Amino acid sequence: MTRRSLLAGLGAVGVFFAVDVGSIGVAKGWIGRGASLTRQSFIEGFATVYGRHPGFRRNHAKGLALTGYFDSNGRGAELTTATVFTVGRTPVVGRFSLAGGNPFGADTPGAARGLGLAFGFPGGEQWRTAMLNTAVFPDNSPQGFYDRLLASKPQPDTGQPDPEAMKRFYAAHPETVTATAVNKQHPPTTGFADSIFSSLNAFMFVDAAGQRTPVRWSLHPDQSALPPGRGDNGLFDAAARQLRSGPLSWRLLLTVGEPGDPTEDATLPWPAERRTIETGTVTLVAAQTEAPGNARDVNFDPLVLPDGIEPSGDPLLSARSAVYAASYRDRSGEAYSTPAVVIPADRP
Repeated sequence: MTRRSLLAGLGAVGVFFAVDVGSIGVAKGWIGRGASLTRQSFIEGFATVYGRHPGFRRNHAKGLALTGYFDSNGRGAELTTATVFTVGRTPVVGRFSLAGGNPFGADTPGAARGLGLAFGFPGGEQWRTAMLNTAVFPDNSPQGFYDRLLASKPQPDTGQPDPEAMKRFYAAHPETVTATAVNKQHPPTTGFADSIFSSLNAFMFVDAAGQRTPVRWSLHPDQSALPPGRGDNGLFDAAARQLRSGPLSWRLLLTVGEPGDPTEDATLPWPAERRTIETGTVTLVAAQTEAPGNARDVNFDPLVLPDGIEPSGDPLLSARSAVYAASYRDRSGEAYSTPAVVIPADRP
């Protein structure tokens, strides 16, 4: 198989993935346990903080589309019947992104970097995951995320959050204070190419005997990253430039939880000595400016799971699924302007 034929095939797969099969989680109504929030609460919250940007995702609005594949070595089949972990190659559609709802904001090294991946073949089962480059998630509940979102709104005179609002938020959410301290022990790397991306939420892997095992997964890079370029899109430009020189790869590791490890609180890390299983390699071969038919149109719903992978009781999972679905439906009906990140090969 040549690189040209591989890319052509992956382009066709991208059209398949554009179909929204998300909305698996709470698609409407209230979010969270004893919640006072709805999915629309979050959509309006992002608009309050970042403004309205029709056609773009409400969070992680700035992004770059990717294509590639996953080569499984079969070792993951120890824990799950999911076919993606049997020996073989699975096509992948992906997206690099930065946290935040302004697609035209300048890249900042400290912003959370995202990597969304959709694994699967047309007509077959799918697995979607949206990962971050942080060690833990800052919040352990939908309410905590919502409160942090509003507290972090930049003030017109400083461009920074209101210190008093953040002080009140931290007082009400000590779990975020602890999580922030953990993340500070793992400062961001140079760019996307050398970032470790993690699921952060726990999931349950189910084997052929029905045995359920708590798992968190992560991608570990096989390369260093080019330094960010100049201008507002420095991190994205560096990643696109590096992909033009050759593929980028990450080893997909499963971290196996033990009894007592938290599966419903993404702010708490598991012990470093937990067993890991290296299951294969994710390889990204090309980047494209976001456009119809590529990862721009994929909803990276974390509850789109194949047989053999199930959600844990983490309340963030159903909330993320519901809000992602609402964002997808809203932006699908809106006019879309030119994205901020346009790689040279895609420029008119």
